[in-house]
Amino acid sequence: MFGKILIANRGEIACRIIRTCRRLGVRTALVFSAADRDSLACELADETIFIGPAPASQSYLVMDKIVAAARSSGAEAIHPGFGFLSEKAEFAELLLSEGITFIGPNPHAIRAMGDKIESKRTAGAAGVSTVPGFIGEIADVDHACSIAEDIGYPVMIKASAGGGGKGIRIAHNRKDVLEGLPAVRAEAKSAFGDDRVFLEKFVVSPRHIEIQVMGDKHGHVVHLFERECSIQRRNQKVIEEAPSPLLDPETRAAMGAQAVALAQAVQYDSAGTVEFVASSADKSFFFLEMNTRLQVEHPVTEMITGVDLVECMLRSALGEALPMRQEDLRINGWAIESRIYAEDPYRNFLPSIGRLKRYSAPKEGKQGATQVRNETGVREGDEISIHYDPMIAKLVTHAPDRLAAIDAQARALDGFVIEGIQENTPFLAAVMEEARFRSGKFTTAYIGEEFPGGFKGVAATLFQRDALLAASVYAQVTLATRALSLGLPLRGARSFERRDWLVILDGAPVPVAFELAQGVASVRIDGGPLRRLETSWRPGLILFEGALDGQSFALQLRPRAQGFALRLRGVQAFAIVASPEAAALRALIPEREAPDTSRLVLSPMPGQVVAVEVRVGQEVKVGEAVAVVEAMKMQNIIRAERDGVVAAVHVQIGASVAADEVLAELH
Repeated sequence: MFGKILIANRGEIACRIIRTCRRLGVRTALVFSAADRDSLACELADETIFIGPAPASQSYLVMDKIVAAARSSGAEAIHPGFGFLSEKAEFAELLLSEGITFIGPNPHAIRAMGDKIESKRTAGAAGVSTVPGFIGEIADVDHACSIAEDIGYPVMIKASAGGGGKGIRIAHNRKDVLEGLPAVRAEAKSAFGDDRVFLEKFVVSPRHIEIQVMGDKHGHVVHLFERECSIQRRNQKVIEEAPSPLLDPETRAAMGAQAVALAQAVQYDSAGTVEFVASSADKSFFFLEMNTRLQVEHPVTEMITGVDLVECMLRSALGEALPMRQEDLRINGWAIESRIYAEDPYRNFLPSIGRLKRYSAPKEGKQGATQVRNETGVREGDEISIHYDPMIAKLVTHAPDRLAAIDAQARALDGFVIEGIQENTPFLAAVMEEARFRSGKFTTAYIGEEFPGGFKGVAATLFQRDALLAASVYAQVTLATRALSLGLPLRGARSFERRDWLVILDGAPVPVAFELAQGVASVRIDGGPLRRLETSWRPGLILFEGALDGQSFALQLRPRAQGFALRLRGVQAFAIVASPEAAALRALIPEREAPDTSRLVLSPMPGQVVAVEVRVGQEVKVGEAVAVVEAMKMQNIIRAERDGVVAAVHVQIGASVAADEVLAELH
């Protein structure tokens, strides 16, 4: 085994590689940029080497700096993780010339499969079924429109060197191509340094299914079954699972055989993923692309097979033969992975940057028949930077069957406490509860179809409503009792061990009677039966874990000036706990009307202005582009939300803007 390797990456994947290396006794050196100086990965690595400013183009993407770091550290090999240089054949060739082992596939395989245009040609020659499309470079927008009309809408505009959901647009008409092609090229140039694009038919009602392959340098290749990655937003995977609820054994075997055949055709000798689009109707499938690296979602495969893919990559790079044959591999149970992103699900999932004022994750390890695994590269106090992917963590749960894995995922999502930024756990938890997702009958259009107006939260079930009511009353009584015990002045001060309350939950009043006898709390909700409430909550805790009549729940509870902000699964609520008399007085106070801001065009996220599409005096219609703001490598077109005439433009190209900053005014 290697004595020391260099990790040419950051964040959670760097931490993931370090974990396997520690188990194998391999020392690790880690490169880091100015933004990652105090990162968790730097804390875990045995040695760290500074390689430059925060922008990846000046640090993680500079090959000479990575090679110099390997030389100075004495590392024998480099693991590139995913993203950055992981799929650059030039990098693998440079390491080969420098006598440094690349922990990944050989340069020939990367070159053949890393370019999506070339990979389709290779796949066709290997007998792999491919999606209809134009395999060639697009000259300009007129050429793209002509190709799209020949293929037939909808079409997918994709960056040739793309990955990670970046550099992709779906075009349903000529206007979409005219807008989408420049955006894809700009994203591709920024993220991958390559602005070539291609077009292919977008399969309606598709499923995104990928096969994990593993090869060695002796010509052996196996597949480790499939992952379903259909729950996507803006072509970025959000929830993955293994195996797929769509595939039967025959389709699984056929898809796996094609993936292995393609890998063997390019002498593939490391971990890689062959991606397919499959039809929900007849389970037919077509090759999309091959990712010549470790995938973000690899943990679900590890959970159902028991194989450590990072270890396999290390051993293959050393020249060792695969320790398993295809017939040795079995699917054990079911695994679900959710990507925890720094984004605001209530504002169309726009990026959110800032410092993690609070960060605690659910407990990991075996819990009965289920298992929880949290892959992260952050800790409390760390900053989510605008320069990199907004992922905070990957939460993985494993159980004997799919529904048990989903339920374990929902419970674990309840255990996250994240403050300082917006994050997407309410949305993920809502998906875990949604009937269509639980049935397994979904497509890549799932999010758009089930949340057509964006995510606005979900309505509480009857039990969830009761849990919110019981928790808010318990918290109010506990805080008031503590105030009395400390001798603090409290209007109407008296014992709170038994009292009637009126809880105004999101504006709806609900009477709740509370009793505390010999340490046992009970609540009577809306005149119903007396119900036992068990909890160890105390003031200062955000996570309120409890059980109502034996049914457990975990919610987040944050005291506010006039009540409690509550969150349970995908439900967000605000509760005011008051005596009936105080609630009656409150109802007499009129609410203030919110100011009209419809004439302002605001930036919904922090970022950099890369285009201004309007000028003063110009007439604009609803939906027309006003500006383009780039954040976390994604270009976001900011559109007018009303008709009007531009009265003022407050930004220019290159300006940095904050969330809710005014870009332009209309009248």
